[in-house]
Amino acid sequence: MTPERIKRLTTVLDKRQQNLTVVLENVTDPHNISAVMRTCDAVGIQDIYVLNTRIPPHRKWGAKSSSSAAKWLTIHQYTDMETCLGDLRKRYEKIYTTCLSEDSVQLYDMDLTGSLALVFGNEHDGVSAEISAAADGNFIIPQVGMIRSLNISVACAVTLYEAFRQKSAAGHYREPALSPENYAQLRKQWEA
Repeated sequence: MTPERIKRLTTVLDKRQQNLTVVLENVTDPHNISAVMRTCDAVGIQDIYVLNTRIPPHRKWGAKSSSSAAKWLTIHQYTDMETCLGDLRKRYEKIYTTCLSEDSVQLYDMDLTGSLALVFGNEHDGVSAEISAAADGNFIIPQVGMIRSLNISVACAVTLYEAFRQKSAAGHYREPALSPENYAQLRKQWEA
């Protein structure tokens, strides 16, 4: 491995965030999932969660949309909502869903600097009522058009870049955030 490649891997690992994740609930289109993976990689998210309770587990992602981002991420797949939520509660302090409801807050009014799991629902039905009820809150992306929703990958990108902006301003990207064990494990995996 060239010194340049080692430097690039180190730079990326130094920016990975341990306290921010994305959960995709029953997202059917592998290209949407891959586009989300690409955005996750771009903002330094390492772990993402794919929950399929109504559709079969995905076997592959849309390689063209992800630009091979899946290779650099840790993807956790679930078929049971309770197990997924339990694992999220062990790692993240808050779970927020994208949900158009009366109690939803606007994305730009949220503090995204904490330890968060952000849940995005499928292309047709959004986040399930079960996940929304189990979450710590719901949020919406402000819009002024006739259509009141965005494509899942676009909604995720808008949200993650707001989290990136807030976390950057709070200094989260100045020092490595991964645990030394996780950092070493990923480095070994990536260098293989």
